[in-house]
Amino acid sequence: MPDSVYRILVVDDVLDNSFLLQTVLQAEGYEVECADNGQLALKKAELFSPHLILLDLMMPGMNGDEVVWKMQDSPNVSAIPIFLVTAYGESESIQSVEAHVEEIIHKPIDFENLLLRIKNLLVNKEIF
Repeated sequence: MPDSVYRILVVDDVLDNSFLLQTVLQAEGYEVECADNGQLALKKAELFSPHLILLDLMMPGMNGDEVVWKMQDSPNVSAIPIFLVTAYGESESIQSVEAHVEEIIHKPIDFENLLLRIKNLLVNKEIF
């Protein structure tokens, strides 16, 4: 359980994926908000002010790399760390945004490893 309540925004167009991530993260004490598309993710990032965004790469409409680039252009959300979640291996899309994301998480997700990475990021962020 985190010392303070950290907010995490989960962005995935597959509702089962979002629900699973939300369930696991809430069980660890995180406050979780979900978005099922890129446009909604941008709005929720502004309103929810998450400490971390878990962002699916492949989504219809605005995909994950487009969301990353739009967030980089927004001063209110550009500093929010992003974990890019993908079912695909290294690709041009991943390489184009790699410098702007903290981690790349591959599906199927190893939840123990993901939770450790999240905790390490949030604890280190709090220290600085």
